[in-house]
Amino acid sequence: MTSEAPAAARPAPSPPRPLACRGCGAPLEHLFVDLGSSPLANSYVEPERLGEPEPFYPLAVRLCTSCWLCQLPEAASPAEIFGDYAYFSSYSTSWLEHARRYVEAMSARFGLGPGHQVVEIASNDGYLLRWFRERGVPVLGVEPAANVAAAARELGIPTEVRFFGLATARDLVARGLAADLALGNNVLAHVPDLADFVAGVAALIKPSGLATFEFPHLVRLVEDNQFDTIYHEHFSYFSLVAVERVFARQGLELFDVEELPTHGGSLRVYVQRRGAGGRPVAARVGELAARERALGVETLAWYQAFAERVRETKRGLLEFLIDARRAGKVVVGYGAPAKGNTLLNFCGVRTDFLDFTVDRSPHKQGRYLPGTRIPIRAPEAILETKPDYVLILPWNLRDEIVEQMAAVRAWGGRFVVAIPRVEVLP
Repeated sequence: MTSEAPAAARPAPSPPRPLACRGCGAPLEHLFVDLGSSPLANSYVEPERLGEPEPFYPLAVRLCTSCWLCQLPEAASPAEIFGDYAYFSSYSTSWLEHARRYVEAMSARFGLGPGHQVVEIASNDGYLLRWFRERGVPVLGVEPAANVAAAARELGIPTEVRFFGLATARDLVARGLAADLALGNNVLAHVPDLADFVAGVAALIKPSGLATFEFPHLVRLVEDNQFDTIYHEHFSYFSLVAVERVFARQGLELFDVEELPTHGGSLRVYVQRRGAGGRPVAARVGELAARERALGVETLAWYQAFAERVRETKRGLLEFLIDARRAGKVVVGYGAPAKGNTLLNFCGVRTDFLDFTVDRSPHKQGRYLPGTRIPIRAPEAILETKPDYVLILPWNLRDEIVEQMAAVRAWGGRFVVAIPRVEVLP
């Protein structure tokens, strides 16, 4: 017969080791916001798989108080997230125009022409590189999703199917593809290994080269309550002061920044090798960093007020949907964006509140939203159903969508957005 040792004699279990910041390695001891658990935001469900379970992953963002980088711990690998990707950039008219204007501006500012090499990281379906190609500039796309890269190749855009990092950059340089301009739009947030990725950028650009990156601005996320832009493929959420430190660790200098209206408010940063000497640092870099610090981006209090605003938005959306349903109103969605999946899963909205949603992309039509299992139809379904309310899920495109679906108002239908707060549009 044996007896257990007294509790006092047994060693106490070790406390869990805190997660490490992907930016600086410091312990992640502070929670920014917890959105519960959610499936991968772009894992749309095929009809034949409706009877199968879906994996849900924690959606809790942490804050590093050493470098002030907000980040989501890696729950699923990039291969799981981007293996068969459902987002095709070319289905947004306003985003195509944004890309065209970018190419026009970069060509004029930096004198890009047939003698220069442009490399786009996460080039999607060639939506941007097509404009450089029209100008005779040699281009190369690097895109991890094979199905999306295939669409770019059909447009004649040379595209390599691979994840970008230091090894990829060294391979491209060895093949004579060092970049005069490297760019990445809405990719930096998608990178779990920031050090390897940014080291790759430093290796890819020529000594006199430069790189630009666009990403949603953390200040806009917090100030405008854009919590639905938090999902598993967005590993990091950047302020200017945080992203500047990320680049500096790999020998890159941020020499300019622009504030953009895209995705509810984004930054475009310009970087070059430190000490390259070719381009002075613009005054607006220091000015924006000072504005961020004045707001409090390097203080805990600024982040801690966010969670309650998120919960209030949830309450407001559910109140609107409950009241509409009790009044016998029909509510449908417009769009099947990743941000919409975060919103609907966090709020617990399913077909009891939203009959269906529509999307212009044929790659999403006929499938179902992850988690909520709301069916995705073609936009014509709204014209056939004539709902009372259309909830615009990609609220950053609200003006474009209201214009495209102007017929909704002919039968007295109304448009609704939930971010930054529930609003029935006039």
